[in-house]
Amino acid sequence: MEKKKDTSGALVPAESDIELFDETVLFERVAAIIENRKYHAYAHANRENTMMFWEIGQYINSVVLGNKRAAYGKQILSSLAAKLVPKYGKSFVERNIYRMTQFAEQFPDVEILSPLATKLSWSHFIELLILKSDEARIFYANDTVARNYGTKELRRQISRKAYERREIANIELSEQSSVPFNVFKDPYLLDVLGLKENYLEADLEKAILADIEAFILEFGHGFSFVERQKRMILDGEDIVLDLLFYHRILKRLVAIELKLGIFKADYIGQMLLYLKWLDRYERQPGEEAPIGIILCATANREKIELLEMDKAGIAVAEYWTHLPPKAEFESKIKNILIEAKERLERHKSFFNSEIQKEIDYFIEPKDDD
Repeated sequence: MEKKKDTSGALVPAESDIELFDETVLFERVAAIIENRKYHAYAHANRENTMMFWEIGQYINSVVLGNKRAAYGKQILSSLAAKLVPKYGKSFVERNIYRMTQFAEQFPDVEILSPLATKLSWSHFIELLILKSDEARIFYANDTVARNYGTKELRRQISRKAYERREIANIELSEQSSVPFNVFKDPYLLDVLGLKENYLEADLEKAILADIEAFILEFGHGFSFVERQKRMILDGEDIVLDLLFYHRILKRLVAIELKLGIFKADYIGQMLLYLKWLDRYERQPGEEAPIGIILCATANREKIELLEMDKAGIAVAEYWTHLPPKAEFESKIKNILIEAKERLERHKSFFNSEIQKEIDYFIEPKDDD
């Protein structure tokens, strides 16, 4: 049917065309346009609002508090808030203005801040202000952006010491490690799985599969579940891997073996076998070599350090099925981190010592060997 023209000369659909058009599709597409534009408008407004708070904080720090007038800081902020609130609202109460000064001090580099301000709200940054180190703030900020956390989940990650547990795992890797840094944690907190006392390895595996989303949330960004009880055949004999994941960012398979008790050295050979098999039969073109992690109820950290399994692409970490009370949990994580740093320093001292040089002399092959 020939289309007609309206009074402006534009072509309009014939009545039969209109009847055939799906109104649901029309609504969904228009709604998508609205939502997309609203999101971009919100992101722009959010960024401008956050950068405004940063600029206010920077100005106050440099002009008022930075000019040796810090003793008058509280009085000045109180007076400023009393004038701003009636005109601009409760965002400018004294407490929030003080946060703006902290914000500018803790995020001095505007080039780092600017992309974060597009993704994170002012409420996110308020949660980050309580952190004591720049590294922790940047870690949680980037993790929040990557995993699209709300402020509630960000607060939960901070309370569960995600940054410190990642640092423990990193410290336990050597400079020659085949296990990438910033991927694993130690320990893992699997309290969300609701395991009772005297559980079996099969119970742990079933609990993980029953709430795989919570497990991946705890495990980290980029993991995708592939298979449970991965069956491998060698010389007619079956061997079975507990869990197989794929890391989308690293582009490599990740084998996970679950153990109930304390770490044992003979677990290494088992995991090496899994990794060799996966590398030969499952690795796809363009992928990196598979890596493995052995999760134990108790990790013998000094033994793990001596074995240097990370050079073969194997990491070991503890898992806790019950989260201790806050004070006890924080104390445990702090002590584990301190001990890890001490082991690292002892390791460095040993390998820089004259004793190690003498050992190397006898171990390394000589020209006439």
